[in-house]
Amino acid sequence: MSIYFIALIVGLAVLVLAADKFVDGTAAIARNFGVSPLLIGLTIVGLGTSAPEILVSSIASLQGNGGLAVGNAIGSNIANVALILGCTALVSPLAFQSNLLKRELPILTAISVVSYLLAFDGLTFLDGVILLFMLVSFLTWLIGEARANRIVNDPLEHNLEQEIPQPMPMKKAWILFGLGLIGLLLSSRLLVWAAVNIAQTLGVSDLVIGLTIVALGTSLPELAASISSVLKNEDELAVGNVIGSNIYNLLAVYSMPALFAPGMVEDSVLSRDFPVMLVLTLLLFVVGYDRKKTGSINRIEGSILLVIYCAYQFTVYQSVAAA
Repeated sequence: MSIYFIALIVGLAVLVLAADKFVDGTAAIARNFGVSPLLIGLTIVGLGTSAPEILVSSIASLQGNGGLAVGNAIGSNIANVALILGCTALVSPLAFQSNLLKRELPILTAISVVSYLLAFDGLTFLDGVILLFMLVSFLTWLIGEARANRIVNDPLEHNLEQEIPQPMPMKKAWILFGLGLIGLLLSSRLLVWAAVNIAQTLGVSDLVIGLTIVALGTSLPELAASISSVLKNEDELAVGNVIGSNIYNLLAVYSMPALFAPGMVEDSVLSRDFPVMLVLTLLLFVVGYDRKKTGSINRIEGSILLVIYCAYQFTVYQSVAAA
């Protein structure tokens, strides 16, 4: 049993490091080809930070562990809002004025509802295609917003450009890209192997492991990034990381089990996990969507988010204990 937990920890550690190098290399390559820092931040970095979840879900789905993939996507979204924004708001209350983020909030809410509805009759290959089409549409919209200069002078623009890796020689960029990709593939396989064996040893479903250990582990980089951002007074970036990650989790990560392991979704996902994710998404929409005022999450609201996260984890634990 201990070997599986050691493998899980090693897999997570390498996954985080490899994702960081992969993003740095990919962003540098794009920058050397003349792509603007704003577009790199909105698209490449956003997708790159979700690469761990995407690869873990892809490998799990290809191996027939669709529950792990579904749990990873939904559990990561729950952790992003309740745990990450909750902890970040406790460190320093969040205030964000970005019009782009306020336009993304309704999109995230709509995507969350659509993803929930698609799950009722099970995930099919067509559902996966629909989600990927929505992903392409979202990326196209983001690129259009940037090229039409509708993000110019937006607080998020300055935050993104500050976080884009500095230019580097193309050879070094390709080396980082290659090493990062190899590290992601190997660590994802190790992580899935360890998670599945832990689930089998404990006698629980791979869905539960995906909702808890794997989702928490793959969300830790976003937690560190969000706290780092708020300490540098980059509140828009802290919130933007969560909103963007949740969109990519539903469109890129959640589509993997639909494409590679279609089948019915467990009843607990429909009655417990998805509703919790939807409630948290609506709470984020309420505190953040106001075109006239500054969106904000204070320490009291952050504490409430953390209580919700702890209560949810306890509920999952109780369901396993009762089984």
